[in-house]
Amino acid sequence: MDLHQRYPGLDDLKRRARRRLPRFVWEYLDSATGRETTQARNRAGLDRVGLVPSILHGPLTPDLSMPLFGETLPLPFGVAPVGMSGLIWPDAEGILARSAAAAGIPYCLSTVASQSPEDLAPHLGRQAWFQLYPPKDEGIRADMLARARDAGFKVLVLTVDVPAASRRERQVRSGLTQPPRLAPRLLAQVAMRPAWAMGMARQGMPHMRTLDKYIEGASASLSSTAHVGYLLRTSPDWDYVRWLRRHWDGPLVIKGVLRAEDAARLADEGADAIWVSNHAGRQFDGCPAAIDMLAAVRAAVDVPVIFDSGIEGGLDILRALALGADFVMLGRGFHYALAALGAGGPAHLIDILTRDLEANMAQLGLADLAAIRDLKRHNLAQPD
Repeated sequence: MDLHQRYPGLDDLKRRARRRLPRFVWEYLDSATGRETTQARNRAGLDRVGLVPSILHGPLTPDLSMPLFGETLPLPFGVAPVGMSGLIWPDAEGILARSAAAAGIPYCLSTVASQSPEDLAPHLGRQAWFQLYPPKDEGIRADMLARARDAGFKVLVLTVDVPAASRRERQVRSGLTQPPRLAPRLLAQVAMRPAWAMGMARQGMPHMRTLDKYIEGASASLSSTAHVGYLLRTSPDWDYVRWLRRHWDGPLVIKGVLRAEDAARLADEGADAIWVSNHAGRQFDGCPAAIDMLAAVRAAVDVPVIFDSGIEGGLDILRALALGADFVMLGRGFHYALAALGAGGPAHLIDILTRDLEANMAQLGLADLAAIRDLKRHNLAQPD
């Protein structure tokens, strides 16, 4: 079967994923917070960025490589962290880590993933990143960094846009709790999705394995929609960033930045890259589109700028690069691919994005990505 005939784009994978996942799992993956207007603004903001085609360049074989942290990566995108990936598909983190390693692109493991740094150590490639939800206790913090370093993670990503738990109303309505418990209402959903159910029966219901070492029975004090990570987590401040800079000897990335003045100060404090993101609309429903904040952040710093939030294809990646990103990450997209096609899904999505980049670069007359910021751009009017 030619996957490109049946699933030529991310939308096709998304539709199949919805058919294969229990409703409560789909709502966890696909939902944002509030009325989901930030999620809609992300899509609209990307669609407003027009790139003017350039003609008469002759045959092109586009070079998709991009430099980042002193290395040349073969593609300009990677796998963003998603908490509890293992709820979406069995062995999700292992599959994603192996797929990213095979493609030579970054894979970023979440602190609240369903596999630990030690679990993934045998599967990591050279571009292994660890995302930190900031533990309050300094001893736990230092131990977590040591575990990530010893497992082979080279880049540390501090997420700063989750000062408190978000209210994802669609998740609540679906019946999902933390940790997931298969009450009769959810069992009925599971019974309708045999592939997911059989995989979970083999793998076991997921939980946040990185945190096992630090939590003993403490989850009894949590609400049904909060997870155990909140017992350890603090809202970081500037001193927290300085502490991490002193204790992590590899690249330090700060994720969840939208203000140019914050980006400039973070660079001054020693951040090696700024990650522009509004958490894909999952934390705060009053955000502007992340893409609308990208150019100002780019102008404020000399360090690399990473981007996510709303990316759905190769053209969106080019839009972000044209507006100043040095690299682009996708979270939901890779999980739609996982749910749609299982272990083969991430590799197929990488192929989709690669082909889409090549086709659109040909339209733009780009032999490589180095000149993308010199492209002429047009702000497309929105339809009435």
